[in-house]
Amino acid sequence: MNKLKRRILFLDRDGTLIVEPEDFQIDSLEKLELVDAVIPALLKLKAAGYEFVIVSNQDGLGTASNPVEKFQPPHDKMLSLFASQGIDFVAEHIDPHFESDGSQNRKPGIGMVLAYLKSGELNLADCWVIGDRETDMQLAKNMGIGGILCGSGGQDWQSITHQLCNRPRQASVQRDTNETQIRVTVDLDASGGNEINTGIGFFDHMLDQIAAHGGFSLKLNCKGDLEIDEHHTVEDCALALGQALDQALGERRGIGRYGFVLPMDESLAEVAIDLSGRPAFEFLADFPRDIVGGLSTEMVRHFFASLSQSLRCAMHLKVSGENTHHMVEGLFKAVGRALRPALARQGTDLPSTKGVLT
Repeated sequence: MNKLKRRILFLDRDGTLIVEPEDFQIDSLEKLELVDAVIPALLKLKAAGYEFVIVSNQDGLGTASNPVEKFQPPHDKMLSLFASQGIDFVAEHIDPHFESDGSQNRKPGIGMVLAYLKSGELNLADCWVIGDRETDMQLAKNMGIGGILCGSGGQDWQSITHQLCNRPRQASVQRDTNETQIRVTVDLDASGGNEINTGIGFFDHMLDQIAAHGGFSLKLNCKGDLEIDEHHTVEDCALALGQALDQALGERRGIGRYGFVLPMDESLAEVAIDLSGRPAFEFLADFPRDIVGGLSTEMVRHFFASLSQSLRCAMHLKVSGENTHHMVEGLFKAVGRALRPALARQGTDLPSTKGVLT
């Protein structure tokens, strides 16, 4: 079972969640004002699977210049306002007072977030620091994650939400063995411009059919031991392609999940796919010829079985006909056509009543 890594937004407080007053002190309930559109934005981001952590420096908190008894009521009120709308924070990391500017708890130092980085639980490619100061952006850099500047000179919450909820679903995979060296790049939200070279012309054409009919962009280059036979090339390309698609899908939120059919002349290819996170495979075909275009027909079954395994999906394939070329090409096209609605992003909901696809 693949354990999904956490996607956390590390949020500055003043100027990001609440409006920062001119004197920089939110020391009364009257001064408390939420940043425009922050609540609907966080609700959408929560629905998209993000968690929220407050990371804030409060100069002199606990001293006469910023007493706790004045800081705490507005802060608690802010938390209750968010909670009333269904927005909770995993944790609050508020550095109260610095003995020196060299404190690792002072942004851009990573002291307040070090435990998250050490946990190994973060999806570093999709965790972000969001704040209104350059120190927040430097914190993001020091953490090795993305940073989004908000407020004056940066983005508003509407554009931040759009950016994070509509990120391109892309992945690149490199697979090197003693038998093959493969590079694969996929973009699920683009199509066309496919570049495929496996050394087997007919197989290149079949992979292009999957991408073209699946509605995604594919670049795949393979150097394999074709002097022996095509087995390793076909199998490893399937494994690398499935892995790239799996990575690009991420948590699989918003996808159609299921896909079906396709006739090709006299042949009929029937395909049912479920991007469930659980590999399962069924295949029924009786090819009239053993080889088509330099590709042995026994490798057709093996290709799709390997793809099902690395993509972590259920795949049921059946084809009938008289022309082996039509039957094989029909299967590859049908798999592409079945993948198209299954891969399509339609929102942010997870298409599972279990709350997880695995």
